[in-house]
Amino acid sequence: MVQKAERVASPQISGRSLPGKQGRPVGNITRGTTNPNRMRRVDRWLAGPQAWRLRDAADPLVVDLGYGASPATAVELYERLSAVRPEVKVYGVEIEPERVRAALPLQRAGLSFRVGGFELPVPGQPVLVRAFNVLRQYEEADVAGIWRLVQDRLPPNGLFVDGTCDEVGRRVTWVALDADRPLSLSISVRFGSFQLPSDVAERLPKALIHRNVPGERVHALMQAMDRAWLECAPLASFGNRQRWQGMCRSLRDAGWPVQDGPSRWRLGELTVDWDSVAPQPH
Repeated sequence: MVQKAERVASPQISGRSLPGKQGRPVGNITRGTTNPNRMRRVDRWLAGPQAWRLRDAADPLVVDLGYGASPATAVELYERLSAVRPEVKVYGVEIEPERVRAALPLQRAGLSFRVGGFELPVPGQPVLVRAFNVLRQYEEADVAGIWRLVQDRLPPNGLFVDGTCDEVGRRVTWVALDADRPLSLSISVRFGSFQLPSDVAERLPKALIHRNVPGERVHALMQAMDRAWLECAPLASFGNRQRWQGMCRSLRDAGWPVQDGPSRWRLGELTVDWDSVAPQPH
């Protein structure tokens, strides 16, 4: 059963007590739509430039939070991260009990499923938490409190990834946070899936999707990407990959705090410092 997303009550997200009211999971049931391989772009990032976090972790615990009606993406996350750290332990966490029951036959050593929400009902401190297309169904005002609730469970080198993607994972964005603060915004697109880079704006995370308006930093980024993309049109004769890399290089040269380099750009990725896109205070 899918319910309309309700406001997350402030007592559940303002304090440090983990369980929700009366011991219930913290959060709301989402629509649960998902598809196999939908998370491949963010998983490639977690298993690539962020793999050091998993390798260095004393306890390689990972949570796929809100995996949806199908556990396929949780299984894929386990398979991709086990190539980085064979002893990884991935927990698929869902607030809808029936979805967990349906996933139980897929459990194996290193992969488990549990009923829960943002309180993260797992032992220890997860070094990676991935929540995709979950906060999208909440109010923007709830985001900071939900982030804090998850961040409070992270170890010093832990990472929480809050993201959104389209149905087949061709347009993807995510915010990465450590235990203290948001770190970055990443954009990852399949070449040929857009006319202008700003087409990805409809898949911005909840914290930013309503901020793509004049006067907001993320809007300035979208506009700068489009300008650089158009200016790099002569590179299109060499393919969109070269054009995207030219766009990223132009953004960096123009002073945008681009965190990554050509090895990520060629994949259709771009990562910038969070402070360069953070919402303007009202």
